[in-house]
Order: sequence, then C-alpha cells, then structure tokens
Amino acid sequence: MTTFRQRRYGLRALLSGDRCMRPGSVYDAISVRIAEDLGFEVGMFGGSAASLAILGDPDIALITLSELTEQMRRMSRAGSLPVLVDADHGYGNALNVRRTVEELEAAGAAGLTIEDTLLPAAFGEAKAQLISPEEGLGKVKAALNARQDPALVIVGRTGAASITSVDDAIARAKSYEAAGVDAVMFTGLKSRAELQAAAAATTLPIVLGSPTDDMDWDFLSAQRVRIAIQGHAPISAATAAVHATLKAVREGPGPKDLKNLASSELMDSVTRGAVVKQRGIDFLGLKK
Repeated sequence: MTTFRQRRYGLRALLSGDRCMRPGSVYDAISVRIAEDLGFEVGMFGGSAASLAILGDPDIALITLSELTEQMRRMSRAGSLPVLVDADHGYGNALNVRRTVEELEAAGAAGLTIEDTLLPAAFGEAKAQLISPEEGLGKVKAALNARQDPALVIVGRTGAASITSVDDAIARAKSYEAAGVDAVMFTGLKSRAELQAAAAATTLPIVLGSPTDDMDWDFLSAQRVRIAIQGHAPISAATAAVHATLKAVREGPGPKDLKNLASSELMDSVTRGAVVKQRGIDFLGLKK
C-alpha cells in the first residue's frame, strides 16, 4: 500500500509527462480496486458519480463535504490508485474551500479540482451561472493556502467556455495559473481550435472535460492535455447490471440461472480474499 504522498507524486508524474491519460471513473472501494487492477494510472472521482453512489440523486449539488470525504477515505483504504476528486465549488465560499482541501487531503485524495460554477443553482435560474472572476481566483488562492502536503495537486477548473465565452475561460485559467495551481481544467470546449487557443494561452498541464470526437489522443497530448475525462460509464453500467439482476430475481429464476455475474475468481480478487485469508492465519491462528 502506497502512502498518500506517493500517490500524489504519481499524479504529478502523469501531469508532467508527455501523453494524455484516460482516467478510470471510480466511486467506491470495489471500483477503485478494479481500476487499479486493470492498470489505470489515475482515477477520477466525479461529482455526478459521487451523487449517484452516495445519495442516488442526480448531480444537483446536494452532496455534502463530509459525505464526499468519507467516500474518498473508503477508496483510499481500499486501494493505492491516485485519485483526482471533483470538489465542485468547494462547498461554499473561499473559507469553505479551505476546509474542503483540508478534509480531502486528510482523506487521501491525490488531487482535487475547484470550479467557478455558481453552485447550488440560483433561485429562478435554469441555466448554469458562474461566480465572478475575482471570487473564483479567491477560491483558488484559498485552496492553495490550505494545502499542507505540497505534493497534493490543486487544479483550477473553469466552465466559462460553455456559459460565457472561450475568451473568458482562458482569462480565468490564466489567473488561476498565475496564482500557482498545478493544472487547469476546461469544460465546454467544443472544437480543436478552442482547445488550441486555450493551450496557447496557458503553460500548465490541462485536464479536459468531455473531449469532442475529433480530438484524437495524439492531438490531445500535443495540446498538453494530460487527463481527458470521458464521462462516468462504470456507475451507469453497474446500475444497469443491478437492475437486470434484481429484475431477473423478482421474476423467478434460481441463482444458477442468473447471467453476467462476477466469477468467484473476480470476487476473490476485488475483495483481496487471499490477503484476508493470510491475515486470518497470521493473527487468528487459522489453518491454511
């Protein structure tokens, strides 16, 4: 089991590399172990996945910091994969952002993103809104100030490209870069030209939300995109599998007739059965 700092160094190594990574979308102890066993180099704990896994709700900023932190703590215990956490708006103002960083750092996050979207949504506003550039910068500065482990990765995230303009997104990212963040994240860029403009105006590694179909991996790597987030399909797939299995059970087939279940070998692997068995031998006097 690696230390939290080693995981953070692992994430930093990816960001300082020369190629774009696909993160594994993780949301609980089992998913983080599966991503690690499959060879993913970084995990992404998204806000939407957190809301689904913890609350069963859509991503409308109902989750609390303590809920998010506790889920991150469970994943940190279960595996060694470096995990980048979507910390949304930091759960309040800049002072709340400080608390968010303190808690997620203690829970073992390798890095976290702080965004400039106005959350929760304002009364009477159906469309997404942004906080002011000044408040966004204040949140980023607070996040950096709260960091105790200098290896923790702080990412300044802006959603301005899809709310105001690409120029606004670039201006905000440049201010976050000047403040000292380790990477910048853009969501809502809709073309290769927009990404190229963002990359040309900044110098830091880029985390990109939902790259468009024409952004191949060589192109992304050339634009300093080091992590490209491609949605959170695993929790969607898990939901479909649970639904299908429960439906089948409700309709009457016996256990032997159920399909698409994890093999005993896979279950033993993700639960670290051999390790647990050995501990029983070592500490409980159980026989081999």
